Amino acid sequence: MSKELVVLGLLALAGFLGGGVYSTWKTARGLSVVLAVLTALALGGVLLWLL
Repeated sequence: MSKELVVLGLLALAGFLGGGVYSTWKTARGLSVVLAVLTALALGGVLLWLL
């Protein structure tokens, strides 16, 4: 699997999770915080993969 595909996949996952954070913030704050942590991990994975 090429490096660019992995980066794009992780960015897409981070975007999907970020949308989940936005949509659940007012109703389920606990779930929203978990999704925010997973979003940060996905973005961190992108940075580590690029380095």
